[in-house]
Amino acid sequence: MDSTSSDPKTQIMNQIRQEAAVNNARALITKLNGHCFEKCIPSPGTSLSKREESCLSSCMEKYMAMWNTVSKTYISQIQKTAGQIGGGGGALEGFGV
Repeated sequence: MDSTSSDPKTQIMNQIRQEAAVNNARALITKLNGHCFEKCIPSPGTSLSKREESCLSSCMEKYMAMWNTVSKTYISQIQKTAGQIGGGGGALEGFGV
């Protein structure tokens, strides 16, 4: 019989995937805020200068692109390894990529 979304095991796996994706997003935002803020805003004030806004935007775009590249590569390697040992790696799909 085929697994469906009403299967309790499938529901739990979907919930775990969703929670992992949320945790990955939180980690990304936390790291991005810390890294880009330190890099782009040397002395915080009441507002951001155009230079600071531009720096933050560029930093965030680069950081997110890097995060996506690393995540995709990591998940690809995990799935490849799981496939070699007889798993399928399917449980890792949707983990923040």
